[in-house]
Amino acid sequence: MRVLLTGANGYIGMRLLPLLLEAGHEVHCLVRSRERFGVAHAPERGLYVHEADLLKPLEHAGLPRRLDAAYYLVHSLATRTGDFAALEERAARAFAAYLGTTGARQLVYLGGLGDDGSLSPHLASRRRVEAVLQEGSVPVTVLRAGIIVGSGSASFEIIRDLVEKLPVMVAPRWLRSRTQPIAVRDALGYLLDVLGDERTLGETFDVGGPDVLTYQMMLEAFAHVRGLRRLIVPVPVLTPTLSSYWLYFVTSTSYPLARTLVESMKVDVIAREERIRDIAPRALIPYDEAVRLAFQRIEQQSVVSSWTDAIVSSRSDLELDALVGVPSQAVYHDTRRALLHDPPGAVLDRLWRIGGAQGWYHAQWLWWLRGLLDRLLGGTGLRRGRRHPSELRPGDALDFWRVLVANRERGRLLLYAEMRLPGEAWLEFELEHDAAGRPMLRQTATFRPRGLWGRAYWWLVFPLHALVFGGLLTDLSGARASSSVRPRSTE
Repeated sequence: MRVLLTGANGYIGMRLLPLLLEAGHEVHCLVRSRERFGVAHAPERGLYVHEADLLKPLEHAGLPRRLDAAYYLVHSLATRTGDFAALEERAARAFAAYLGTTGARQLVYLGGLGDDGSLSPHLASRRRVEAVLQEGSVPVTVLRAGIIVGSGSASFEIIRDLVEKLPVMVAPRWLRSRTQPIAVRDALGYLLDVLGDERTLGETFDVGGPDVLTYQMMLEAFAHVRGLRRLIVPVPVLTPTLSSYWLYFVTSTSYPLARTLVESMKVDVIAREERIRDIAPRALIPYDEAVRLAFQRIEQQSVVSSWTDAIVSSRSDLELDALVGVPSQAVYHDTRRALLHDPPGAVLDRLWRIGGAQGWYHAQWLWWLRGLLDRLLGGTGLRRGRRHPSELRPGDALDFWRVLVANRERGRLLLYAEMRLPGEAWLEFELEHDAAGRPMLRQTATFRPRGLWGRAYWWLVFPLHALVFGGLLTDLSGARASSSVRPRSTE
């Protein structure tokens, strides 16, 4: 079948893509930015990549004219935009109109569980998108899921943070709400099973795992799998706002995502019917086993996708591909070079492991302090870590940076800052040679200030650059940084 996969760079989309290819389907991926996707166009494998924005006209986007089916996996789980519901509806309406021109016989939509009368704003928006898609001419198969448990999922990482960081947890009363978590393998299995099945056309199915648990039971089961003892003390005074801030400061989530999750957790989210089990029977994975499987993935360093892949923090409307060329006008530069004392491959290995659990090699406490300050200001902080300990690809989240270019063949790594700043910042590393042909590592910090405060900020923090950036370059290259330091302005 010729299948269009929207949200292909999201948590579910990245995992569904290889399964569709393995099943022999021709897959057309729709993404907003090729650079962020990191998967190459490969017609010989039946893989095609299309770049389009569903909030813009699609007539000239070069999307396939003929399709058999499509998956709609687009949603704004962690958006900061106040009118996200209107934007989601607009995108869904545009997609439904386009799909109606392709001859497609099925649209599969992954929505959220919940009773219609008690939906959070986020779930209400998901339900509205569902209705908009059903108004189109292509029959829709709706799968409504609750918490999806798998390595890298938002819920998994938040529960992991709570359990592993807090021996004693002060817990709000929404921990007593019931939910029906489903293993990511089972969710993907259902998404594959309904494709092309005429019995599912125009139908809506609730999908959940075999266990109905309270959120407190999920925390306790997670702790048991990890061999930890945790005390949970319910506190009825935590309002949704306070609960959101509590999650934000304790876990890896952003505040908008924390707020969304708290609003969703105030009510029971369980399957009302289980007809899908008759149409697509499968041995469902219990919650504790899903947690064990997730940690097997982590230990094998084979996390396929992470919830952070689809988040650009406070720069949610940023077009990353437009920033691959670092600006050269009206900016400040701090450029440093060092001769390599180790083979270039070893230097690149160190560079490609930067951030996350490895840290930033030099002046770690200053990086930690900058991350804490950023978080206090509502930014990302250092909490996102990285997808893989030794691999980088364009679009990856890297602590409070975003990877724009990761080209080992050229020896170039370009990062864009997503921390709170009075301007924009880039950090670039590139292998080059001096006049004598000796290999060197060039490190350039670029800052484009915004207003007078931006200019003042640069000069206030510049004295720390020798310690932070100079030490970082020395540790990466194994050599002392040269005197080629140019704190110059091109304003």
